[in-house]
Amino acid sequence: MKFTAQQIAGLLGGTVEGDANASVNKLAKIEEGIPGSISFLGNPQYAPYLYTTDASIVIVGNDLVLEKPVKATCTLVRVAEPRASFAVLLEAYNQIKNNKTGIEQPSYIAKSATLGENCYVGAFAYIGENVKLGNNVKIYPNAVVSDNTTIGDNTTVYAGVKIYTDCVIGNHCTFHSGVIIGSDGFGFAPNSENNYKKVPQIGNVVIEDHVEIGSNTTVDRATLGSTIIRKGVKLDNLIQVGHNVEIGENTVIAAQSGVAGSTKIGKNCMIGGQVGIVGHLTIADGVKIAAQSGIGNSISKENEVVQGSPAFGIGDYKRSYVMFRNLPEISSKLKDLEKAVNGIAENSKK
Repeated sequence: MKFTAQQIAGLLGGTVEGDANASVNKLAKIEEGIPGSISFLGNPQYAPYLYTTDASIVIVGNDLVLEKPVKATCTLVRVAEPRASFAVLLEAYNQIKNNKTGIEQPSYIAKSATLGENCYVGAFAYIGENVKLGNNVKIYPNAVVSDNTTIGDNTTVYAGVKIYTDCVIGNHCTFHSGVIIGSDGFGFAPNSENNYKKVPQIGNVVIEDHVEIGSNTTVDRATLGSTIIRKGVKLDNLIQVGHNVEIGENTVIAAQSGVAGSTKIGKNCMIGGQVGIVGHLTIADGVKIAAQSGIGNSISKENEVVQGSPAFGIGDYKRSYVMFRNLPEISSKLKDLEKAVNGIAENSKK
């Protein structure tokens, strides 16, 4: 689909400098621009590329002063904030690209399922009994939405996602390929024969609005009650969320982290990659946890920043780490000091 410079300026509230009818159908970095592509200049470091790029349209700031003319084939669209405007353009492009509707075959939709307006169900997708899909929901190929699950408006379920029974999912959510929602929590009890007997996991998962979950992340269903992902949470790829966990609003968690069962994480927290959080803890609002930290105790102080395994206050961690790096030198000084003390002791005996 092609867009002209004039159409793009209208969308972004910008002005055209050059050919208003110049058209584009692809996006590109400014240093990799080709005819028919649009790019942007948001970082002054890339300014030299503005005069050599083959992109047909470049979004630039209103305050940019040209050092020399751009190529005759390049049209500028001037806006207040080039990076933010390009993000708007990316979002519009993404919506158009993913604006699929209709039911592809072969796919299975149970007779008791209900679908809202403008839904898309891809080939080989499975929609179970009593499923309710809102308006503009997109279920991509090979995805599974199991019985009694509800999905709100404008939610996208990409290829290969598996959503187990009884889950409740809000509006404007995105689940990337390989996500599993509602698989059994890790519940086993030892018996008299020292074997582990499975504890049935009969709860569900509740995911509120504007949640995005990255590829191959798993969110376990509760043993009883619900595992809850609150509004605005963003989970990266390859994250494990255990049963009965609750993650507060607008918390973000980076890849390869794990949260064990029944832990409650507050709102507006930031958790780095490869963080491990043990079960039955409480993490206060606004807490920041540095990458590869291990959390073995609750964090009750809001906006605390912690690091290490086991984690503690980041200021103490940094001071301790400086000492740790200097241990060889400290050890050498202690040995020299020991020799000096021993020498004084020997001399005093004479």
